[in-house]
Amino acid sequence: MDFSRLQKLNQARVLVVGDVMLDRYWHGDTGRISPEAPVPVVKVSSLEDKAGGAANVAKNIAHLDGQVGLLGLIGEDDNGQSLLRILESEKIASQLVTIEELPTIAKMRVISRHQQVVRLDLEETFTQQHSRLLLARLEQVLDDYDFVLFSDYNKGALSAIKEMISLAKAAGKTVLIDPKSSDLSLYRGADYITPNLNEFKLAGGKADSEQVLTESARKLIADNGIGAMLLTRSEQGMSLISANEKYDFPAQVLEVSDVTGAGDTVIATLTTMLGAGMAPKDAVEVANIAAGIAVSKLGAATVSPEELSRKMGQYLRETGEHYQTPFDDVLKHITFAKKNGEKIVFTNGCFDILHAGHVRYLAQAKSMGDRLVVGLNNDESISRLKGPQRPINGLNERAMVLSALASVDWVIPFGSEDEDDTPAKLIETISPDILVKGGDYKIEDIAGADYVLSQGGQVEVLAFVDGCSTSGIIEKAKMGKSQKS
Repeated sequence: MDFSRLQKLNQARVLVVGDVMLDRYWHGDTGRISPEAPVPVVKVSSLEDKAGGAANVAKNIAHLDGQVGLLGLIGEDDNGQSLLRILESEKIASQLVTIEELPTIAKMRVISRHQQVVRLDLEETFTQQHSRLLLARLEQVLDDYDFVLFSDYNKGALSAIKEMISLAKAAGKTVLIDPKSSDLSLYRGADYITPNLNEFKLAGGKADSEQVLTESARKLIADNGIGAMLLTRSEQGMSLISANEKYDFPAQVLEVSDVTGAGDTVIATLTTMLGAGMAPKDAVEVANIAAGIAVSKLGAATVSPEELSRKMGQYLRETGEHYQTPFDDVLKHITFAKKNGEKIVFTNGCFDILHAGHVRYLAQAKSMGDRLVVGLNNDESISRLKGPQRPINGLNERAMVLSALASVDWVIPFGSEDEDDTPAKLIETISPDILVKGGDYKIEDIAGADYVLSQGGQVEVLAFVDGCSTSGIIEKAKMGKSQKS
């Protein structure tokens, strides 16, 4: 596997087209039965809106750092406006078409004690005429993308999908489809389709044995003019089947918490990896890993590049490679983590020569929250602080070593000419839950401490390990050199 392609995820340019929805959740506790009818009474304590349907697919791609646009239909209503605000916050370029006479599709769920009490669906089926409005918009924006992903939930937005596929293929785009129709001829010309096992059988596929399944899949894609099928098979994993090849990927051994949205994660990851230049087999292998991560979370969850990197640990041990979040993407990843309710810990330093004291200190800092961000003085800042002979190691080398530690989630530099040599401005930008500093400091003397405390956060001071210092290591190296000379 060319693991370096994970560093190129932001090169994936994907347009998601399909049935967009608003997923709304009312959370609360149940303490009694209604006197009006034998139903539980839920006292609502919080309301949560999320991107659903094709919008959730786009969200998955955005969280993998892909450049993503979304084309779909919404109503002229409050739910549509809520969805637009969510898409903007998720860094998704929305190309939604408003239909005055129909509502935005919304799935409203009442959740109590992690159980769904009831779901309310607000929807009307969009018509062929509405779908052709999407076709016209597709033609306008197609040149901005390399991949077109159709997410079909059978709500009418893709009624004109035959013409949409023809348009995309004529423009030289790679087309992927998460199908809902059992008539696969609708998807003629697609490069990949990703049915689950039930959808495969409804389309005429047979799974009496592995050989029968393979032959049946090949007949379906040949008869319907489709390039390849990625068949998701629940506990049996998934299979990539084309006219001449078949690759099987066993399910990841993880505790299944919720399978909601797993199919969205699979096709979103597959498309993003292909967009980053991965070979199809490798892209499916990563998509399989992503699916395993997604089903271990509650709800329609997304997967980050850092999570993929950690789960691909066996490959990393064999090659020595690792994933490092590009500096330009760190702030976006922190925002996504905060939305997921994760506690952010921040620390900073030069880390010119990483030693045992640093490693222990960073592990202690990470243990205080869910994610650890390391603010790293850039080379110019270190030279100003420690003299022209420093740093010993440049910014990129120091960042690579730090990001390889299990305790460190993100590294971000600071110290440009228009800043001072403290991380105060960076801390205000990130607004961590916990600020950690190593050494003999008073809290009032720590840069950024006053801001973190004013936001309701914590400031912690950790002791360094005695006998471990970068300066000491440098002096020992100089003494050794002078003795040899």
